[in-house]
Amino acid sequence: MEQALWGHLPLLLRANSKDSIEFILQALWRTRKTGLQSSDRCIIQDMLQLENDSDLDPLLVCLRMLIRRYVYENTCKDDIPKLFPGEVLPELQKLLTLMLQKFQREWQEDVLKDQVFYCTFCF
Repeated sequence: MEQALWGHLPLLLRANSKDSIEFILQALWRTRKTGLQSSDRCIIQDMLQLENDSDLDPLLVCLRMLIRRYVYENTCKDDIPKLFPGEVLPELQKLLTLMLQKFQREWQEDVLKDQVFYCTFCF
């Protein structure tokens, strides 16, 4: 099943700009606990020029898995290519790698804040 999800990553190449992809990744991170609101889904669907909302879900699942692995497994720069299977286009790997690196520190700080909150909340 995971292999089938990776096949949806090329949909990101439909985005008009890196800013669009950045928006998508940030929206996924921001809504990691709640899920995307319908307004964000519509924006992303428009950015990627998708006719069907159902085409969006597999891509979002794939991106969430990628983000989760990158952030929670504390992947270093040299290991990022190992997150992608061979069938992911090199230019897409490079673009996503740059984006993930850009947000790694911020997202890891968010994770630490969440852990501190939950630890203090439990006591």
